[in-house]
Amino acid sequence: MRLTAKRLAVTLAACVVACAAVAMLAPLVGVTLEHRLEILPPSAFDPASPLHELVAVRLPRVLAALLLGAALSGAGCALQALLRNPLAEPFTLGISSGSSLAAVLAIQLGLAGWGVNAAALVGAIGTLVIVARLARVGRQLPPATLVLAGVTISMVCSSISVMIQCTADFADGNRILSWMVGGFDSARIADVQLVAIPIGVALLGLIASARSLDALAAGPELAASLGVAVGRTQAIVFGLASLLVGLAVAVAGPIGFVGLVVPHAMRAVVGPDHRVLLPASMLGGGALLVTCDTLARTVLPTHLPAGAVTAVLGGLFFLGILVARKRKASL
Repeated sequence: MRLTAKRLAVTLAACVVACAAVAMLAPLVGVTLEHRLEILPPSAFDPASPLHELVAVRLPRVLAALLLGAALSGAGCALQALLRNPLAEPFTLGISSGSSLAAVLAIQLGLAGWGVNAAALVGAIGTLVIVARLARVGRQLPPATLVLAGVTISMVCSSISVMIQCTADFADGNRILSWMVGGFDSARIADVQLVAIPIGVALLGLIASARSLDALAAGPELAASLGVAVGRTQAIVFGLASLLVGLAVAVAGPIGFVGLVVPHAMRAVVGPDHRVLLPASMLGGGALLVTCDTLARTVLPTHLPAGAVTAVLGGLFFLGILVARKRKASL
């Protein structure tokens, strides 16, 4: 179906409404009806107020999940187009694991706060550079080789992280474990404010590359014949994707499979045109991560990390893709 301005506007408006509805309802889950109907007074910021948890704890969680869900889904959607591989996403390419390893090393060295966050960002960018160098053949980055290199680096980084955790003392071991599973228990408004602008700029950069991604999804040779600067576009998209993943890991730790699940689901709904698929995936990613975080804190009496919920859902989805591709290949 040809993308028209009307179809683009209607599709994105529907995604915005759905995402906004999820964001507004999520903080109210678990709040009594009496408090839901109250207009938030200034006293809600008082720790003794029954609404304090809603304003000071749940609202930052929702905002962080919206922002980071959009970042991870946007990065995953762009990487799948660039590599022409439906299994490509920040987790399978090793970016998340490399970022997590850098944060774990920072914790082991005694760093805290944004020292750990900065290490996570550097780790994401450094891992992408290593994976690209391992996979490069001449001037080309073969998609299959890149994914294989990413999976290998991911396994190595995850193993080293576990080794560091096993040799750490009790306090650092708990910090490392909390970091490695990923979640929003410690999310604060200050964290959201710090990463909102760079994430927003990076997402806009991906959207601006939508036409080039459409061409690259058909192959670099065809893209080059259409006037796309293949090497420059690859470098820009890889750089923006690693920046988004690094910022996401810096705030919430490694949260896997959001960048895999959402682009696939949105592609089935809105089609493959990245001018609509990219923004729809970003909005859908925000809504999904907010939903997973809400499930993580309400399904069981004890809070689960959001990363555990996304890992279970994403793992099942990953297996479903593999089975579907196997059946398609056998026909």
